[in-house]
Amino acid sequence: MGSATTQALAASIKTLAAAKDITLDTARELFAAARAVSDSSQLSGALADPSAPAAARQNVVAAVFGGFSAGAKDVLSTVVAERWSNADELVDGIEELAIRAAAVAEPDTDIEGELFGFSRVIAANPELELALGSRVGGEDAKSTLVERLLAEGSTSTAATLVITSLVRQPRERRVRRLLDRAMNIVSNQRGRVVATVYTATALSDAQRDRLSESLSRRYDGQVSLNVVIDPAVVGGLRVQIADDVIDGSISARLADLRQKLAG
Repeated sequence: MGSATTQALAASIKTLAAAKDITLDTARELFAAARAVSDSSQLSGALADPSAPAAARQNVVAAVFGGFSAGAKDVLSTVVAERWSNADELVDGIEELAIRAAAVAEPDTDIEGELFGFSRVIAANPELELALGSRVGGEDAKSTLVERLLAEGSTSTAATLVITSLVRQPRERRVRRLLDRAMNIVSNQRGRVVATVYTATALSDAQRDRLSESLSRRYDGQVSLNVVIDPAVVGGLRVQIADDVIDGSISARLADLRQKLAG
């Protein structure tokens, strides 16, 4: 992410935070805007052109997205007034704002957990991931397939919107990577971080609470847990938070011992 994009995204997030009456319809409109900009080189070029006056870019938003809600138009107006490093990062920014809007609209919904759950379904079904990431098959067909899968698990409307919107337009990105990014965005919007915990056996509620409290103290903020049952861990835990890995598993200690013996 370029420095221009970093500043543009920060300004856009502030506008979203100040907006009133953010609903799932706002998120839906922002996802639609991201698709429209991505699908049209003419539109993306006009909105990402740093040589064009900000007012001119805002006029394009008013003309193209005039039917959107006031909240969505305000956010998009701020987005295009900022300078982005390139058109792709402009689209990424609008998409991130859509995900954040979904998190704002449904503050009590466990969107991160539902995104993680669907990510595990994808991980367990390589053919499904291939089908969703393939260029073969229309966006509507992929969206319908995902909606059918999510309906079986009673997934919330907010999480369903995020997942189906990302699947409709992966832009050559792996579906699981898209879901991981969305989880981190939702957690950031809610002021917490996500820890993925790998364990050989399920954790009790008491163990989850203790681990969450311990990690929250270590990272000076609220930490939510996503737990993966992995027999390869053997015993103990392996915890990953962003690029940090805390490996207290028996398998890791055995591997370290083998390496020392071999050395």
